[in-house]
Parts: sequence; C-alpha cells; structure tokens
Amino acid sequence: MKVALSTPGKFHTFDLARELHARDALECVFTGYPRFKLKDAGLPPEKIRPFPWLITPYLAMLQKQRLPRQIARNWANLNNTTLDWYTSRNLPTCEVFVGMSSAALHTGITAQQIGAKYVCDRGSTHIRHQDIVLAEEHAIWGQSYSPIDPRTVAREEAEYHRADCITVPSDFTRQTFLDQGIAAEKIKVLPYGVNLQHFQQVGHPDDKFFDVLFAGGASLRKGVPYLLQAFGKLQHPHKRLWFAGSMPPAFVNAMRAVNLWSNDFHVLGHLNREQLRERMSKSHVLVLPSLEEGLALVQAQAMACGCPIIATENTGAPNLFKDGDAGFILPVRRADLIADALQRFADQPGERERMSGNALRTVSQIGGWSAYGDAAIEIYRRLL
Repeated sequence: MKVALSTPGKFHTFDLARELHARDALECVFTGYPRFKLKDAGLPPEKIRPFPWLITPYLAMLQKQRLPRQIARNWANLNNTTLDWYTSRNLPTCEVFVGMSSAALHTGITAQQIGAKYVCDRGSTHIRHQDIVLAEEHAIWGQSYSPIDPRTVAREEAEYHRADCITVPSDFTRQTFLDQGIAAEKIKVLPYGVNLQHFQQVGHPDDKFFDVLFAGGASLRKGVPYLLQAFGKLQHPHKRLWFAGSMPPAFVNAMRAVNLWSNDFHVLGHLNREQLRERMSKSHVLVLPSLEEGLALVQAQAMACGCPIIATENTGAPNLFKDGDAGFILPVRRADLIADALQRFADQPGERERMSGNALRTVSQIGGWSAYGDAAIEIYRRLL
C-alpha cells in the first residue's frame, strides 16, 4: 500500500507520515510549510513536497494578529486553495490519498480519478457545528462574531461529500458529523497518539502552592472564561494559574471588561517541548474547558507528565480516560463544576496523587503514535 498525504501545516499529519514511512507505506507528504520549519520531521527529504509560497511570509509577519480580519481570511483561503491546486497537479501514483480538510478537495477528486481512495482527515468537529458553537459562545460573552468563511464551509462540505472516508479523532467529533446527516459508515474514529519519549514526568508540583495549568491558544472556543471563573472560586492561599500558549491582547481586554482577568496570572507564551514538559510535570492539574475540540493533544501530553486533567466532554477526553480515573470529565460551560474539581484536588492531595499515577499508567497503554499508525493502516486496508 502507498499513501500520499497533504496538510497546510504540520499538525498530526507528520506523525502519521512517520508511522506510514516506518511501515514502507508513505509515498509522500505535501505541506504548505517551508523546509526550514520541517528539520525535525523525521522523514527523508525526498518524501516531503513543500509548497510554502503563501504561508512563509505569513509566518514571518511579526504583527499577523493585527491583520484586518478580511485580509487574514483571504490569505488563509488562498493558502489552502493553492496548496490543493499544487497537490492535485503533482499527486503521484498511490492507493490512498489522505488530505486534511479545507485544503484537499481537488486533490481528492484527482486521486479518485486515478483509482485511489480519498480520505478526508478532519481534526475538529463538523464545520457547521463549529460555526454554531462559536456564534453561541460569542453571544454569551457579548463579543462580536464573524462567521467562518463561507468559502471554507462550502469547500469542507464538498470534501465530506466527495470523500470515500472521513477520519476524526474522537467519538464526540464523530457525533457532530452524524448530527449533520453524514452516514455513519463513512466516519472512522482515529484517536491521536502521544510521543512518550518527548513527554514524560521530569519533576513534581511544589506543595507550597497549588498550580493550575492551561495549555493552548486562549480563546472563547477553548472555554477559558469558565476556567477564570472557576479559579476565582478556588479556595487556596497560594494558588497560581499558568497559561502556556498564545494569549491574544484582544482576549485579555475582553476578560478584563467582564472582571475575570488578573495581572497575577502567569502568561508564559509559547513553550518549546522541554519547557512544556517541565511545566506540565510541575502543575497539579491541567484544565481544558473547551467548547469543541477534535482530540486535544495537550491532554495525553500532560498525562504522560503525571499531570491529572479536568476537561469537558467536548475535548475528546472520553477517548483517553474515564471520569474519576486520571481526572474529571465535565459538561461544557460549567465553571461551578470546574471549581468543585479544582477544590477537590487542592483539598485532597492523596486523591491527586492517585489520579497522577493513573494518568501515567493510562497513557502508557495508549501505545503512542505507533498504535495510531496501526489503526490508520487498518482503516485504509478496509477502505481498499
């Protein structure tokens, strides 16, 4: 079997590429990233087909977050469509083509025309579900909302319709596709793995404090306001809240406007792998209160560092652990329940230690990315 892949960036596609290459099943991987961003890809250079002409200047732009929204949307749309154009015209002979959604429609059609199967890889919920949830959340917090680019919605739905198979990372994500009328037999759940060499316990929390960690880009989609509300209710004399990842100034201003932001919060910005591993190992708990996710990778990464999780049902957490085992799985938009779970961890250090040990044991049984590669190959074989 030979499989060709396509992704606008890196994401989990390169983890899949490495697993396919290890099984002599990778034909090549097309990407919008430039080669200098792929030095750690772990693949032979000839297997990587970059088309970086639009994404590179965007990555180099220091003030990209300040771009007018319409310009950013047009840039993203052009990046995805030109990558698809390039990939469709250079697609080699293969048996399966796996394209990340939003950037693979014409390549998928080309693949089918040469007799290959087209797999649409969607890392999040159905795009219409995503748009609805984001609109609702912005209304709750009194924020203006610009809907997802209609061109992207139309392209994604055409991909869903045309694909021979749609892979999604969690049961929650699969349900959103069923709710939108996609046939059950077309949707395959393919949960992500975790690199246990990169993420492992390298320290322990400081007992003099109670450290709560959020990892990811802070936003309404990630449910951060509910974490801020819950943290405000937590009773502990030395509590600390850490943010690893992007923290847009506009989001901070919005949280200040509703009296949820404190200058005492620790905003770390982007952390490299070693820094994130250390911060996870030294945190008492990772909180991920997202409204919608595919399967947030930071959860398994934190578990591999011995850090228990408080997550919503919409993060893919049920595909990783059971509620009460390596952490707590809660409904969305329930700051009160997040606060209760935080208080339980703070008041019962023995319970936190138990869940920390369970997290380490559970994540070791996931099988890392190798199990992900095995599951992907099995899906492609059945499709063929």
